[in-house]
Amino acid sequence: MTDTSPPPASATTPAPANPSGQASHNGTGAAVDGSSRPEASQPLAQRGDNRSRRPDNQAFRDFIASGWGPRSHELPDALPSAPWAAARRHRLGQLFPGERLVLPAGSLQVRNNDCDYRFRPHSAFAHLVGTGTDFEPDAVLVLDPLAGSHVLAQAEGARPGAQTAATHEAVLYFRPRASRSSEEFYASARYGELWVGARPSLEEVEAATGIRCAPIDALGEALARDAGPVRLRVIAEADPAVTALVATTRHAAGLPGGQEAQELDDRLAEAASELRLRKDTWEVSQLRAAVEATRTGLEDLIRSLPRATRHWRGERVLEGAFAARAREEGNGLGYDTIAAAGDHANTLHWITNDGPVRPGDLVLVDAGVEVDSLYTADVTRTIPVDGRFTEPQRRVYQAVLDAADAAFARASEPGCRFRDVHAAAMEVIADRLEQWGLLPKGVTAQDSLAPEGQYHRRWMVHGTSHHLGLDVHDCAQARRETSVDAVLEPGMCFTIEPGLYFRSDDLLVPPELRGTGVRIEDDVVVCEDGRVASLTAGIPRTVIEVEEWVSTLLGE
Repeated sequence: MTDTSPPPASATTPAPANPSGQASHNGTGAAVDGSSRPEASQPLAQRGDNRSRRPDNQAFRDFIASGWGPRSHELPDALPSAPWAAARRHRLGQLFPGERLVLPAGSLQVRNNDCDYRFRPHSAFAHLVGTGTDFEPDAVLVLDPLAGSHVLAQAEGARPGAQTAATHEAVLYFRPRASRSSEEFYASARYGELWVGARPSLEEVEAATGIRCAPIDALGEALARDAGPVRLRVIAEADPAVTALVATTRHAAGLPGGQEAQELDDRLAEAASELRLRKDTWEVSQLRAAVEATRTGLEDLIRSLPRATRHWRGERVLEGAFAARAREEGNGLGYDTIAAAGDHANTLHWITNDGPVRPGDLVLVDAGVEVDSLYTADVTRTIPVDGRFTEPQRRVYQAVLDAADAAFARASEPGCRFRDVHAAAMEVIADRLEQWGLLPKGVTAQDSLAPEGQYHRRWMVHGTSHHLGLDVHDCAQARRETSVDAVLEPGMCFTIEPGLYFRSDDLLVPPELRGTGVRIEDDVVVCEDGRVASLTAGIPRTVIEVEEWVSTLLGE
């Protein structure tokens, strides 16, 4: 599990000293120190370290380890998420009594050569540990089954006084901070304190999360303990190295492999995904914070419209304005921003954002800030560049708004199923297209809504809703009967996002509508009384509200 190979250096900082003390080589085959040792003697994987030499003499080691101030022994406060994460671990463990559950955070992914992508932990890990941002490459959460009589534990969010049997103990394995006398301290560009900052200690993470911690080097032995009588399951997609370790452990213990093992692991991934279908109070608060940051980002974007109209890649100007706010207020973007002007709005996942923004255009902006807890908003607004909709634009916009309102109303009805939200929006879309004469001759809106019809889907090919949370398309591994076909329940957070898309080359629509694309997307939560509340109610969405919003921000 641990990385014993020479760590790569970061391209954005000076190369580290060479701990091997050996001469480094340049691209010509000659050694950097002037020797003529042939390049072929150095393995290809080690050549990324050729930019500098790393001293390895004892005098240097003693010198670099000395003269540092004492570390603080003050432990951090518990994370606000800690009790909520404990309750989630409890619920997951109850589904798999007597089994060892392995949930990796994932590893750093190489972007190019010796540069890694910014790390984001796997969502199942983040949900069950309660950490956010970039905690912690190579970490692994293990839920170890408790033997014998189970300890009674208060489950967070349960009825007052309610107690349920604890089934597992959580242990968090990760690579803790190395000592200043270690080679890692100064030489590792991936883990060293001089390169990436001080890593947390076991004690610090225990205090923050409330989870017992152990060094990652102990993971293999922990997985093998009692393996055989104890069955293992792993979130297989999260970290290939951990998944391979689990496979090796299973094989050594005589546990099933192959398809049977995959089915076991798939069930764990499914359960971890379904665990997120109903958000707790803390999660909803994080989504509200993400929405508020997104609103501010959208306002920054609107203020940049004049500059965007003067730039040859105006869409990129809008994208950049929002991205700056996302980094300032949160962890970053929840997904790649869509800033689609004019006909680009009719490409549903337009993230190239390299087109001009012209006066008279509509700009479809689909964007969301991911806050430090990794929860993301997902909001779409369609904005008139000039601050005013033309009559054809207004007609399309109002149709989409009416569809969104119909979906919102249906969601608040008792017994509404998730799929019914989409159906309500499609009823309005089909009706409006019939009124405009766009459906095939002799086809009514009701005909189009039938499974053998669906002609209206030419102009809205996507679904109206998806779950929202740690992932922008959250709970993606959930079973259909627990998600799409399920009755809406308190705590479910999802989007409502109908649209109409009339491409510029679509000869079935009148010329004045061609090149017009509109989507309106809001984030909602089901309340305890069954009512559906909009998390994005503070972001203008009606025709008049949007026009006033843009005009005010542009000082018109």
